[in-house]
Amino acid sequence: MSSVSDWDVPNPVKDNRSGLIGKGVDRYEGPLKVTGTAPYAYEVQPPSPPAYGVMVGASIATGRITGVDVAEAEAAPGVLLVWSHLNVPAQPVRGTKAHPRSTQGSKPALESDRVTYWGQPVAFVVADTLENAVAASHLVKLSYAAETPDVDFAKRLADAGQPPGEQDVEIGNFDDGFAASPAKLDETWSTPLQNHCQMEPCASLAWWEGERCIAHTSIQMVKPAQHGLAETLGIDRDAVHLLTRYIGGGFGGKGQTYDDLTLSALAARALGRPVKVAFTRQQMMHGTVHRPATVQRVRLGAEKDGRLNAFSIMTWTHCQKDGSFTEHASNFARALYAAPNRLTGHRLVKLDLPHAGPMRAPGEASGTMSLECAMDELAEQLGLDPVELRIRNEPPVDPENGRPFSQRQLVRCLKEGAQLFGWDRRLPRPGQVRDGRWLVGMGMAAAIRGNFLLPAKCSFSVDAEGTITVRQGMTDIGTGTYTVLAQIAAETLGVPLGKVVVEIGDSELPPAPGSGGQFGAATAGSAALAAGMNLRKAIAELATGDPGSPLHAGDPAAVTFQDGVIALENRSETLADLIRRAAPEGLTVEGEIRPAQDSQKWSTQTYGSHFCEVGVDPVTGEVRVRRMLGVFAAGRILNAKTAKSQLTGGMIWGIGSALGEGNAVDPRYGSLINQDLASYLVPVQADIGDLDAIMLDEVDDKANPMGIKGVGELGNSGAGAAVANAIYNACGVRVRDYPITPDKLLSGLIAKGL
Repeated sequence: MSSVSDWDVPNPVKDNRSGLIGKGVDRYEGPLKVTGTAPYAYEVQPPSPPAYGVMVGASIATGRITGVDVAEAEAAPGVLLVWSHLNVPAQPVRGTKAHPRSTQGSKPALESDRVTYWGQPVAFVVADTLENAVAASHLVKLSYAAETPDVDFAKRLADAGQPPGEQDVEIGNFDDGFAASPAKLDETWSTPLQNHCQMEPCASLAWWEGERCIAHTSIQMVKPAQHGLAETLGIDRDAVHLLTRYIGGGFGGKGQTYDDLTLSALAARALGRPVKVAFTRQQMMHGTVHRPATVQRVRLGAEKDGRLNAFSIMTWTHCQKDGSFTEHASNFARALYAAPNRLTGHRLVKLDLPHAGPMRAPGEASGTMSLECAMDELAEQLGLDPVELRIRNEPPVDPENGRPFSQRQLVRCLKEGAQLFGWDRRLPRPGQVRDGRWLVGMGMAAAIRGNFLLPAKCSFSVDAEGTITVRQGMTDIGTGTYTVLAQIAAETLGVPLGKVVVEIGDSELPPAPGSGGQFGAATAGSAALAAGMNLRKAIAELATGDPGSPLHAGDPAAVTFQDGVIALENRSETLADLIRRAAPEGLTVEGEIRPAQDSQKWSTQTYGSHFCEVGVDPVTGEVRVRRMLGVFAAGRILNAKTAKSQLTGGMIWGIGSALGEGNAVDPRYGSLINQDLASYLVPVQADIGDLDAIMLDEVDDKANPMGIKGVGELGNSGAGAAVANAIYNACGVRVRDYPITPDKLLSGLIAKGL
């Protein structure tokens, strides 16, 4: 295992001789997507005409299936099979692994008569056309012994327990520190259950070639999906070829597989033909994971000068009865502000709801909605500017573990954001600025998101045309993976971008952890750099060892690569000429990255600041975001265009979380009330005013060999709090129950006489 000191050496990405690193390069796969020729899982053309599967969801939240009548469905036109728990093919028990090193165990579909959440797939119909399958699915008759669903999170807070394997983290003595503080704040915020609402629903297409299953699916992580499907089918892992080349959004909701994959593979084996299965939009709301609701109690104790003496954020959240996922909305705060006395922790309630899971910036997106508003409330209490309060609580080292920061430019993000936004024009007293009928206010918040590096491999090949092919079992969920891998390859081998081919999303390629957790570009990219460096070495040694090369007998370490030409002093030849002559079959090498053994000596995060201006209509309670600015420090930026897209996308998500996004549970049935995009409110173009994101120059040499860090989730951290703080500055009303909808705001406005 390497040391971070091994990364502190020159490499082509750092040197950036061709200027491709950091450039706003257009998406590698963009033309395919805009012309409709990038096949998503459901659109892949199988080797023979497919059949179509439709899942039937349970209409109760908890209980048992007592009767199944499929006679009408089986007799319907075009129907090929109808399954329930009574006749679905046998599958290994959930979670079991025939291969002990599988990264995921068996996930059987239709496994029993037990229903554990509303909308759970309980029957399955396959027909020759999608229309026939849908029609037949409505003919499946199920009867239930329903039980009273336990779905009321608010009523179960007192019953919450600590998540499995966790305990509260206390530094110093919080109670004493809080009691002794001259200034105190103790408030509670709540955030709602949220759905991912990816543009592409979860979908799968499977067929069999002899004893081998070929499966196309929409999944963020390739290897766990391949392993899990093999375990479920009871076959060897190598007998599953899983592909996920194009993904229409994931956000954590496609971090695991669902019954569409299992059922498509089982049905394809049973019928001897390809089978397609896709979730409907309504099924996506229940059948896939969601961000759970939270209740967060924040307590801040400060000296009169604003320096925190005591700090606590405790989070209550929920998960499914047989789950354990916890929305860690308190964890981010452990590295954000200095305070000698600190207490953070989580409590978990288990309910008869669909499974909870990660959603863009899990933890930070919810947690900053409380803490960053609490800091504003404390600033007002102390008569301090909110930016200044945060700067006064800047820690010199990680406040929880004492480790030095690898890079920390939060203060610079705050100061430059304030200057660029015109923060000095903000009036501290709420309700002082009008623009026609609108009350106008400004708000801000800090942002933080951890940085991670995971093990990964990658292969590089060069052919007789001088084309570099990158192969990696990575995924692109719209974040730009294809593009940054192409940039790294082109810069490392000194070829034009047009001479790079990127192949990803395939279980037969060198493994990578996939997209998620803001670790994708750093992890996949670092493995790609390693492979590129190994190919550079192989090419240089080939040239200097080839009597037919002008570079013969030279020092391989001195060979340079640029514009498709390899050179040594004043001698050169094209890469294509060398390979065509000396290695006509091409060269292929592999590289890998692993976390450095001493990387934990540093606290490595990404940081940012959000500044927002809103207008509030005091008559209707309507809120309009007029303008918003984010300033971020996230290591070396690989692609200015895709990075900015990720950051502004996260900011827009934060606006949605503050103003409209959320789902409620119908306590009678245990179902979610909003079940489509007509009723689940996310921002649209007209909801967003002027929006910009600025990325500071930064290289973090403790993060990875390229000095880069992720940005996919940072933009969503703190954005919603900046909106909430701006609303308060506009009209003087604090709403601590998100989203801040007009009805909630109006009650406060009326109480103030506005």
